[in-house]
Amino acid sequence: MIKPQTGHLWLIFLIFLGTFIAACTTEHNESDSSEQPEGLLSVAYVLPSDRLHIPDIAAEKLTHILFAFANVKEHRVVLERENDALHLSQLIALKEKNPDLKVILSVGGWSWSGNFSDAALNEENRRLFVVSALEILQKHDLDGLDIDWEYPGQIGDNNVFRPEDKENYTLLLRDCREGLDKLSDNKGKSGEDRYELSVATGANEAFLQHTEMDKAQEYLDYIFLMTYDFYGPWTPTTGHHAALYASKVNPTATSAAKGVDLYEEAGVPLEKIVLGVPFYGRGWTGVEPNENGRFQAYKDNATSQGYQSLLDEFIDKNGFVRYWDENAKVPYLWNEETRTFYTYEDPESLSEKAAFVKEKGLAGMMYWQHAHDPQNRLLGALHQALHGK
Repeated sequence: MIKPQTGHLWLIFLIFLGTFIAACTTEHNESDSSEQPEGLLSVAYVLPSDRLHIPDIAAEKLTHILFAFANVKEHRVVLERENDALHLSQLIALKEKNPDLKVILSVGGWSWSGNFSDAALNEENRRLFVVSALEILQKHDLDGLDIDWEYPGQIGDNNVFRPEDKENYTLLLRDCREGLDKLSDNKGKSGEDRYELSVATGANEAFLQHTEMDKAQEYLDYIFLMTYDFYGPWTPTTGHHAALYASKVNPTATSAAKGVDLYEEAGVPLEKIVLGVPFYGRGWTGVEPNENGRFQAYKDNATSQGYQSLLDEFIDKNGFVRYWDENAKVPYLWNEETRTFYTYEDPESLSEKAAFVKEKGLAGMMYWQHAHDPQNRLLGALHQALHGK
């Protein structure tokens, strides 16, 4: 039995020990909170294909899935492909892994933006667009709408376009917002459960010159900035197609950071911007050998490769050597013998971009597209970069 005097000292010691542990725990939790920001988005575009088994998507690492794509026909939003309903149901089933997952209907894309200009042209056409989109959302129990018009006021993939697209883009988003809000009210949705509206946009001055993003953003929850495809078969030289910053080899090159700055200058709140990253690489052959092929003339375009293919056949394999551009914060591949250059994204560059997202106060990160990462390797790296310690 403890004597009274000894027990008193023992009690004081226990109180001190408890206070010390509580203080350490609080400090540890505050540290975890700063290292694991709440609310950052991790967003996947999912384009169903034979290469993709939807149930294998690591939905627990995602906040949003954007179904790519619905088309626009006679001013209406339509599901064009035979198995769209099946694939949407499979995406909704992923909520069993992650009940907070949002599945969003994305409309348009590069190949299906040809009829946006007509659909946005007048009030009646926009009404048909919105009504048809809301019907699909309700039928398939979706959580919102994403407009991927590539691009207002520009020809894109041989699209109809007109000067009025600049104002009509804003009006289309306004009408979509009003329709979604009304539907949310009718269904009693509140807070984060309300239907969302987002857009995918080009990260360049041309897109901003042909739109009113300072006005348009008022109707949007998020803006998915396509900060990739800066270089490709349409450019006269090779280059990093998703550089975070400009390379010292070409200080005037386009970059993700420049794209974000342009949108901020145009009046778009940073907290609405989601930084886009590519889960695929672009390549060229017959490249001039200077700078290991960076920003050099070339003879031919090489086939684009998804990250899994790059991992299996290219990265430090078959004559390809991985290099790192310290200024641009991205990797690249160079095959000296075949003079082939590839630009791509990997876990190291995703970590750099996640740090940029946090530093700038952006909403999160988006990637195109999940079929390029069927084993969830890059998705795992993205999630860890955004939310890990």
